[in-house]
Amino acid sequence: MRKDIHPENYRLVVFKDMSNEYSFVCNSCAESTETVEWEDGKEYPLIKLDISYKSHPFFTGIVQFVDTAGRIDKFKNRYGARKKA
Repeated sequence: MRKDIHPENYRLVVFKDMSNEYSFVCNSCAESTETVEWEDGKEYPLIKLDISYKSHPFFTGIVQFVDTAGRIDKFKNRYGARKKA
C-alpha cells in the first residue's frame, strides 16, 4: 500500500435526507460546517442530501414530488452573479 495517498480527515459523518428526515452514519471525508448530535450522544459533522435511497423513486417504487424550484433558485443565487469571461 502506498503511503500518504489517503485523506487525513476520514471520520464518521451523519448524512441526512432533507426530503424525509432519514439519517444515517457513514465514514466519509466530506467537509461540513454543521454538526448534529447522533443517537449515541456524540456529535458528528452533518451533510444534507437532497435525495437518498429512502426517497428515490427507483428504490421506493413511488414517484414523489421534488422541489425543483427551490433547487433552481439555489443555483441562481450561487452562480447567477458570475459573468461570462
